[in-house]
Amino acid sequence: MDPGKKLIVPEVNGHVLTAGDKIIANPNCSTIQMVLVLKPLHDRYKIKRVVVSTYQSVSGTGAKAIEQLMAERNQQPANRVYPHPIDLNILPQIDVFQDNGYTKEEMKMVKETCKIMGDDNIRVTATAVRVPVIGGHSESVNIEFENDFELTSLRQLLSDSPGIIVQDDPSKSFYPMPLYAEGNDEVFVGRIRRDETQANTLNCWIVADNLRKGAATNAIQIAELLIKNKFIGL
Repeated sequence: MDPGKKLIVPEVNGHVLTAGDKIIANPNCSTIQMVLVLKPLHDRYKIKRVVVSTYQSVSGTGAKAIEQLMAERNQQPANRVYPHPIDLNILPQIDVFQDNGYTKEEMKMVKETCKIMGDDNIRVTATAVRVPVIGGHSESVNIEFENDFELTSLRQLLSDSPGIIVQDDPSKSFYPMPLYAEGNDEVFVGRIRRDETQANTLNCWIVADNLRKGAATNAIQIAELLIKNKFIGL
């Protein structure tokens, strides 16, 4: 959050990079996949507010968290990384709690979204949850716009946006899942539907591999963009 350092998702704000940037920050994994979907929607409909609940895999914590999950699943002694068992359980805590009752992970999503999108007027509230999945983060996202939208056009807009794959056919139970997102660089979005309780508001489901687009792939894409713009050489 250093105002002097740029926080980059290439598809969203890669244009702000310059040859003078010597330290470039890679955002939080859960923020990256969300802003990739938010960016084209904000450009077209102007986002007012985002309510997001995450379902984050244990690989986001690291190898020891995977070891805890698998040990518990195999009914073996487990060295705990989390304050509670994770197998057959859900933990509504990622990182430490702040004075306002939100966790550090949740506040990252709030602050990073505004910084990456370049708009401090976007209001974001988050609940970050750890689930017993090895790889791939999922998010339920509710987005309120200033302007109304038509679902067919909105789906097409997302389909045409770089790095996004729309998987949205409820009649065939076709929607994004971490099991199939794992190992891919794209961000998957589905369950695209109106919030029928509020005007100009959308619900969607966003899934991505947290170790690829959520971390390593995004960093590589930043380097590729710097090379493409001749800001650095090989």
